[in-house]
Amino acid sequence: MPAPRPIELIPIAHIPEIRPGDNLPRLILAAAKKSKLSFQQNDILVLAQKIISKSENRLTDLTTITPSQRATDLASKSDNDHRKDPRLIEVILRESRRIVRDHPVLIVETHHGFICANAGVDQSNVPGKNIVSLLPKNPDASAKKIAQAIKKLTRKKIAVIISDTFGRPWRLGLTNIAIGTYGVPPLQDLRGTRDQHKKPLHATIIAVADELAAAAGLAMPKSAATPAILIRNYPFKPATASATTIIRPPGLDLFR
Repeated sequence: MPAPRPIELIPIAHIPEIRPGDNLPRLILAAAKKSKLSFQQNDILVLAQKIISKSENRLTDLTTITPSQRATDLASKSDNDHRKDPRLIEVILRESRRIVRDHPVLIVETHHGFICANAGVDQSNVPGKNIVSLLPKNPDASAKKIAQAIKKLTRKKIAVIISDTFGRPWRLGLTNIAIGTYGVPPLQDLRGTRDQHKKPLHATIIAVADELAAAAGLAMPKSAATPAILIRNYPFKPATASATTIIRPPGLDLFR
């Protein structure tokens, strides 16, 4: 077999501050051109969730929020040195399906089904003291829309992953995961195949989209405005499955 080609992680620089209503595909293509990059067939474009949320106006001004009694009660549980804003907690509750744990960190299940801190509601990398960003309403649909727009503009078929930074209950540190996908398989099921020693694999399912998102995250430093990464030469079969297929079903959830 021919030697595999090296997988490349290529940052797309020159992406401006994104504002509600901005045409992301055109801005990304303009930034790529300025960076002397051009899209190739089967490139994978990994985008930070924050620019999707900004372009879709998933922003909330806390000065417009009246906290509920539940939000006020949860805020009172936080430490005095790190007192949480009841208005922020109210926004988190509105973005949540259920609370998994309320102290010391508010861990919830979002309406998408993601288990994460603060429902993905975030105050970082958004302008304005009282502005917070929310997760996109439908990250898969957002990924599909961007992929199709770029194909129309470039005639190149690409895949898109929308990534966000999540913590993990059993390991320290944060890592990027896929919250939206289009064109790339979220999972690769190797059950029934054999390893290099001809031993059958019985339980191996690779979280492809998460691994690609994590790899791209290495080229997205938090202090740099680099919210778009091209992954090139990664071999994959086009797929239409949703990123939510990675979520462990309740019956298989080891923590319920």
